[in-house]
Formats: sequence, C-alpha cells, structure tokens
Amino acid sequence: MSKDQYTKEDEINDAIKNGDLGENQEQSQENKEVDAKEEPTSEELIQAEKDKYLRLFAEFENYKKRTSKERIELFKTASQELMTALLPIMDDFDRGLAEIKKSEDSELLKGMELISTKFRNTLVQKGLTEIEVKVGDDFDPEIHDAITQIPAPSDDLKGKIIDCVEKGYKLGDKIIRHPKVVMGQA
Repeated sequence: MSKDQYTKEDEINDAIKNGDLGENQEQSQENKEVDAKEEPTSEELIQAEKDKYLRLFAEFENYKKRTSKERIELFKTASQELMTALLPIMDDFDRGLAEIKKSEDSELLKGMELISTKFRNTLVQKGLTEIEVKVGDDFDPEIHDAITQIPAPSDDLKGKIIDCVEKGYKLGDKIIRHPKVVMGQA
C-alpha cells in the first residue's frame, strides 16, 4: 500500500471512532454541490464574452465620436492664436481710417479703405465675426467686459451700455475677445 492510501484509511478510522464520518460525508457532498454551482456553463461563458465584447465595442464607438468631435473643434479654432494677434492690427486700421477721414485727401482714404476691407473680408472668410454692441443694449457679463461705470445720462441708460471702447470678436461660436464697454451707473 502507498503512503497516501494508508493516510486516508487512518482518517476514516479516526472519523469512525469519533463519530464524525457522517458529517464529513455531508461536508464533502456539499463541497461537490458548491463546486458544481461555481462552474459556469458554456452558454453562460459565451454570454459573458458577448457582454464584454458589446461593452468594448460601445466604448470604442464613444471614443471615436469624442475624438472626431475634438478634431472638428480643433480645426474650427486652430487659427485662434493668429486671429488674436491680428486683432490689434485691425484696431489700428480703424483708428487710421478715422484720422484719414478728417483729412482732405480722398485718394488716400479710398486706398486705405480698400486695404482695410480686403483685410476684414479675409478674416471673415476664416470665421471671424464682430460682436455687435450698440448704445442702450443690456449689459451681459458673459459677453461684455465693463471697464468703467459713469453716471447714466438718462434713466433709461442705467445698467445699460453707454459706449463701446474696444470691439469684440468671435471665432466661430467662441468669443476670442470680449467687447470693452462703459456702463451707466444704476
């Protein structure tokens, strides 16, 4: 007899002497039932793998949608840095045109207006739009930058825009420079 068999026989004899044989058999039977319950069937395994696959596929689709949306957004605002750098030049054109209009030289004015118009049209083609600000418009802190408040000249201008000091611009739907305005004190 081998050593392992002898040990098993000793365990059985000890169990008989102590009266634990019935309990050990019941425990081993329960262990077999638990083992049988723990092993999933092939159908359950296939279903679990299908579930994993569907979740992974959905996650990948969401990733593709998110990255394509980010890419489109990047293309829309890729020129934002350049546009922001060109805005002071556009302001200088406006100031220069205002001074040239005061002079008598109509040919100079006509030439500067042509250059300014061409410059503006090029920026508009690239997605730049001016934010319209009129005297008497409601002040919106989401859009406007209030640089100062002055006493309102009339009651209907209290809390409203009195003057626009610097124009604001959007690139697509994103504001790249807020218009700087003067508000009437309420």
